[in-house]
Amino acid sequence: MSCVHRHRTRIGVVPFVLGMGLILISRSSFAQANKPDILRIQTGAASGSIEDEIKMGAAYLLGHGVVQDEKVAAYWYEKAANSGDPIAQKQIGYLYEVGVGVSRDPERAVRWFQRSVAGGYVGAKVDLGVAYMWGLGVRKDLDMSVQLFKEAATKGEGLGACYLGDMYRSGNGVEKDDAAAQHWYEVGAKLHDPLSEYRLGVIHSADRSNIPELKKAAQFFRESAESGYVPAMHALGLLLVREPELVQVHDQPVALLKEASEAGSWRASLILGVLYRDGRGVPADRRTAYYEFALSKRQAGGAADTVVATDLQIVGGQLGKAQADAVEAEVSAWYQKHHIPLEFVYKDAENWRKFPLFAVEYPESEVHAGRIVTRPPS
Repeated sequence: MSCVHRHRTRIGVVPFVLGMGLILISRSSFAQANKPDILRIQTGAASGSIEDEIKMGAAYLLGHGVVQDEKVAAYWYEKAANSGDPIAQKQIGYLYEVGVGVSRDPERAVRWFQRSVAGGYVGAKVDLGVAYMWGLGVRKDLDMSVQLFKEAATKGEGLGACYLGDMYRSGNGVEKDDAAAQHWYEVGAKLHDPLSEYRLGVIHSADRSNIPELKKAAQFFRESAESGYVPAMHALGLLLVREPELVQVHDQPVALLKEASEAGSWRASLILGVLYRDGRGVPADRRTAYYEFALSKRQAGGAADTVVATDLQIVGGQLGKAQADAVEAEVSAWYQKHHIPLEFVYKDAENWRKFPLFAVEYPESEVHAGRIVTRPPS
């Protein structure tokens, strides 16, 4: 699978999920998915059916028809990988890379990615390229990263093109070249890679006085957001707040910002607080404004304290202590269930050949792929 490989700088987040291909489940399809015939699948897996081994791995990873168990899921994925399935090899490589159901083992992850590439799975070249880029489980080799990303991009992997764009944009392993970076982002966008689309949105939105460029930015952000990329939801919502003539659907900016906020974006929550405080595009609502400011503070973990302190004081004073305390309690209860910041929230239908997946977390420190989230908070 490939869940979210990232550069250490903000311009370089590349999804492991997309590179490897995961089983994606939306909020609605998650609840409606038909339960698998576990007995039949178990029988097939016990008889050596690779397809059923993968289905067993997916079932245990998701807790779909069985009790959720990441260790058992990893067992079945590795069994299918040992049987020679290149997609399963990429998937188990990810599990070892991040430490899902197994102990983190970057070297073993690389070996599985190499076997997947040797088996003809182009998507694994992105994962392998990331390993060479950061020296994860293998000697650092930026030339090899460039080669692998180019090979992946030319074979239709938009994520490989995005990584190349990031390398040219930052001058990492290649001579810094903004034109080359944009070229590779455009290649990735044509292949419907949401990260490439987001990068292009950022590029085209740089000049806020150029309306034609802002229209291009809005379209790229829109396409990325529709794929579930949370930063694109925030970026598009903010752009539409600033440039209301670009709005296509009434309430679209607020809807986008709410979706990003619910995925853990404290900046989106902050903007919502301002909108409800000032009555911009929505009816002025002190209680909702206070809720969003308080949520932003909680989500940011200290990074937004000074930003929202004045608003919390002023709006809280207008509400009164009792009502402000009640809102704080609501925020606390919600945050306990939604405290994990998400980078992707997937919207595709179920596919047993991929990982069962609801979303992907932002990667932890010193880890370059985000952990999968298999189900929405209850």
